[in-house]
Amino acid sequence: MAWRMPPEWAPHERTWMAWPSSGYTLGETDADADEARATWADVALAVSRFEPVTVVVDPGAVAVARHWLDEGRHGRYRVDLLEAPLDDAWMRDIGPTFVRDDDGTLGAVDWVFNGWGAQEWAAWEHDARIGTFVAGRAGAERIGSDLVNEGGGLHVDGEGTVLLTETVQLDPGRNPGLSRADVEAEMARTIGATRCVWLPRGLTRDYDEFGTRGHVDIVAAFAAPGTVLLHWQDDPAHPDHEVSVELEGLLSSSTDAAGRTLDVVRVPAPRTLEDTEGWVDWSYINHLVVNGGVVACAFDDPRDDEALGVLAQAYPGRTVVGVDARPLFARGGGIHCITQQQPAG
Repeated sequence: MAWRMPPEWAPHERTWMAWPSSGYTLGETDADADEARATWADVALAVSRFEPVTVVVDPGAVAVARHWLDEGRHGRYRVDLLEAPLDDAWMRDIGPTFVRDDDGTLGAVDWVFNGWGAQEWAAWEHDARIGTFVAGRAGAERIGSDLVNEGGGLHVDGEGTVLLTETVQLDPGRNPGLSRADVEAEMARTIGATRCVWLPRGLTRDYDEFGTRGHVDIVAAFAAPGTVLLHWQDDPAHPDHEVSVELEGLLSSSTDAAGRTLDVVRVPAPRTLEDTEGWVDWSYINHLVVNGGVVACAFDDPRDDEALGVLAQAYPGRTVVGVDARPLFARGGGIHCITQQQPAG
């Protein structure tokens, strides 16, 4: 059976999310916790304007989740809740990667999850089981994998090309001893990738304490076959300027599975360079394409309108909706990181 991961812009059945219920994601104060809940709810409700949303909720947080996701705030579609024990709330990484075969059968790749390379602060006893749980509830055929990986660590064009990062799939904390060839063979088996484009690294702050060590979905993303959106930090004072220049050179000289040279579209980084913790990794790349729309990160930054305009051009005919993602990035991720699309049949 040949599995293939559809591109994000293909029709969706729904979007999956997980509800923040413990640990650093909620923070140290009631205000921190409410900020997290409000932001996760804002994203869920923005997505529900375009397609159904299912949120996995820890049994101890159901009442709180219902309060923040009450029906009076819903979009066009329902936000459904499913109970399962959780450690954290980054569904892109703890959930499965959905695929389909030539007959349309829905599959779900259940990667091994070990807390982004067994980071000291991470807990994953429950999250490691969410891939199997979501696959079962979605009615998908579970595709087991021994590869330690997360959904935020890859991005596909739907035609056999995948973007990866050397510091993620080849991370000694994830897959010690594995080679590029080993990873590429597993990508071919699980998501149908016949061409892997390897980035040497991700954004600078993503290597800090609560980072992922280089997830690709914060720095580069396919917008169409042959077209890659790239986080473009144009200020030389920010260390990500050098990253942007290096990745643009690599991507613009790369070819996809069809033999096309990639067209790289710069998506400007926010004007804001630092917050109280140091250099920011705020990125408009970390958006979610939904049915008829794009749910994009906004930062109350002078660049918001310009960057969301680039996204509107990249995805013609779709409505671009911005959601303030600063509370997400303060916790280590963005909108793409907390969502996972299930492709339609």
